[in-house]
Amino acid sequence: MKIYRDITAAGNIKNPVLTTGTFDGVHIGHRQILTRLIQEAKKINGESVVLTFWPHPRMVVFPDDHNLKLLNTLQEKAKLLEEFGIDHFIIYPFSKKFSRLSAEEYVKEILVDTVAVKKVAVGYDHRFGKNREGDFKQLEQFATQYNFKVEEIPAEDVDNVNVSSTKIRKALEAGDVEIAKSFLSYYYFIHAKVIVGQGVGRTIGFPTANLLVEDPFKMIPKAGVYAVLVSFNNTEYKGMMNIGFRPTLADNKPISLEVHLFDFEEDLYNQELKISFVKRLRDEQKFENIEALQTQLNQDRINCMQVLGASN
Repeated sequence: MKIYRDITAAGNIKNPVLTTGTFDGVHIGHRQILTRLIQEAKKINGESVVLTFWPHPRMVVFPDDHNLKLLNTLQEKAKLLEEFGIDHFIIYPFSKKFSRLSAEEYVKEILVDTVAVKKVAVGYDHRFGKNREGDFKQLEQFATQYNFKVEEIPAEDVDNVNVSSTKIRKALEAGDVEIAKSFLSYYYFIHAKVIVGQGVGRTIGFPTANLLVEDPFKMIPKAGVYAVLVSFNNTEYKGMMNIGFRPTLADNKPISLEVHLFDFEEDLYNQELKISFVKRLRDEQKFENIEALQTQLNQDRINCMQVLGASN
């Protein structure tokens, strides 16, 4: 898959069949549209194109709203689209100036004059242009005017999967990573860098890697203990993860993310890990003493192994 941050470089795509949107999560609803996009591209010996905008429009239109949380970083989204089979991914810089383009200016300047689309496929509720003024009826008119074809993915094709990025975020806020997985078709994951911690976990028999998620907009699931799969250096490990405030050891500290890998002794400092959330086991809780915490961690390990299919 080719990635473009300069849209003028996308002018040589062969018979481009394009869709546009945020595609946060690249979930099973999005995949209905992407599947159709790829099918239509093949029909005309063309190539599939996803056009998205960055920064996220809400960051530009509502700059004082700091509550935005996204399921994917831009890099994660690109990887998911590539794995799905998309040929081209255009990342267009969203700005206040761009947000003021009329629906027709957007179609003519971006889709027609720059990308030279042959066909546009969109979801049934797609809106575009200044104040979201453009709808599918207008898109049909522009298609006739500028000589490209359009297709609207029927409501029943998208609605039947009963999923949205908002539903997935709410599931993660509740810690229900299993529901999130059913909507996404993959385990929800984060990428995080291993940073220096206090080393307390090692002294109680559960060495942990302290994690930093560098993207401030990346959605972190609800605090608690999770069974996880951890990937780095092309190898996958089983483990358990705690998200929270470590109340037994360091109450009221900033929220921390720690992961313990089973049967693993190497130094992970400065490694970037991919952590996939399989199941939430319990809430974080405060224990009377270190011994009580150790007892619970041993039980958590057993529960994780059962969930992940690990053997004792």
